[in-house]
Amino acid sequence: MPVNLVAPDSASLHPVAGVKLGIASAGIKKPGRKDITLIELAPGSKVAGVFTQNRFCAAPVTVCKQNLASGDIRALLINTGNANAGTGDEGIIRAQQTCKAVAELFGIDAGQVLPFSTGVILEPLPIDKILLALPAAKADLASNNWSDAAHAIMTTDIVAKAASAQVQISGKNITVTGMAKGSGMIHPNMATMLGYVTTDAAVSQKLLNRLVKEVADVSFNCVTVDGDTSTNDSFILIATGQAENTEITDATSSDYDALKAALSEVSIKLAQAMARDGEGATKFMTVQIEKGRDRAECKQIAYAIARSPLVKTAFFASDPNLGRILAAIGYAGVMDLDVNNIQVYLGDVLVAEKGGRAASYTEAQGAAVMKEPEITIRAVLNRGDVDATVWTCDFSYDYVKINAEYRT
Repeated sequence: MPVNLVAPDSASLHPVAGVKLGIASAGIKKPGRKDITLIELAPGSKVAGVFTQNRFCAAPVTVCKQNLASGDIRALLINTGNANAGTGDEGIIRAQQTCKAVAELFGIDAGQVLPFSTGVILEPLPIDKILLALPAAKADLASNNWSDAAHAIMTTDIVAKAASAQVQISGKNITVTGMAKGSGMIHPNMATMLGYVTTDAAVSQKLLNRLVKEVADVSFNCVTVDGDTSTNDSFILIATGQAENTEITDATSSDYDALKAALSEVSIKLAQAMARDGEGATKFMTVQIEKGRDRAECKQIAYAIARSPLVKTAFFASDPNLGRILAAIGYAGVMDLDVNNIQVYLGDVLVAEKGGRAASYTEAQGAAVMKEPEITIRAVLNRGDVDATVWTCDFSYDYVKINAEYRT
C-alpha cells in the first residue's frame, strides 16, 4: 500500500486561470474506465517541456517535441492504457491523428496540440476509441477538474497525485497546480513518467524553458522506483499569464525565485508521491549524500543505493543488512572515493565510519529504524560541500506480482 499517501482533497486543488480539464472514457484497456484527459489552454499560454532520453521514445514524445518547437500550444491530450511506444511510423501517424481531431474540436491547428500516452508498450494505439471519446471530454471541460484528471491518467498507481501552492508575486496572488502519474518503470533521465504543472503567472518563454529544467532537476529527476527509464516520460510546465503580474523576465529577480520555489514545491510533492506509491511499496526511503565534491557524484552514489535490489529488499524485510549500502556506495563509480572518510547513517544512527562498522552501532538500533515506514539513509563523504537527495521505495513481493500480471 502507498506509504503515508492519500489522494488530495478536491478543495485543496486550486483552479488555474486559463486552464480547463475534461475527462472521458474511451475503454482503451477496460470498459468504462476514465482514460482520456483533455486540457484546454487560454490563448497566449506558454508551454515548455522535457522528455525521456530513452532511445525507444514513444510516438507521442516525438510529436510533442515537434509541436512544442512551433510554440503557441492550445491543448493537451492524455490517454492511459496504451503507451503508443514501439509502434514505428504507424504510431506517429496515429499520434498525429489525435492531434488533428482535437484541433478540429477547438478550431485550432494540429500543431497546437500536444499528445501524451501511457500504458502497454508495443501495442497499436486504438485510435477509433480515442476519437469517439473526444467530444465527451470536451463537454466535460472545467477549471476544477484536477482531481478527476489526476485519477484518469493513472495506470498501476493506487493513489491519484495532484498538488497546489500559492504565492504573492508583484502584488498578485499566483497559483500553481499540477498532477502526475507514475508508480513503476520509474527512473529519471530527464523527468519521470507524466507530470503537468501549471501556473497563472506571466513569465517569458525563455525563462519558462529554463524553469522546466531547473524544476525537474530538483523534483522528478530525484526519484527512482526500479531503475527503469520509461519510453514515455514527459514533464510539462505551463504558464497562462492570467494572473496579470508583471511578466518575469529576469532570472536573478526575487519574482523568479518566488515562482521557482512554488513550482518546485508542487513538483517535489508529486515526485515524492511516485515513490510513496511505488508498485508494491511498503517503505518510503530518502537517500541523502552530503559533503560531496559536486552534485553529479552525489546523485551517482545516491542512485546506486536507491536502485539496488539488494538494498530495497532488505528494507522491505526490515532487515538491517547494511553492508549492502556500503557495497552500493563502493560500486557507484566514484573511483577516487576514500571510504575511510565516509560516515553512513540510518536515520540518526551512525552505522559505519573509518571504513567499517561504527563502534557505537548495534543491530538493535538498526532494526528499530528499519521498522519505520519512512527511513532516511545518509552518507557523508567529507570531500566537499555539495549535497544531493534522492527518493525511492522498497521492493516487496507485490512489485513482482504487479509487473508479472501487468498485461492481464
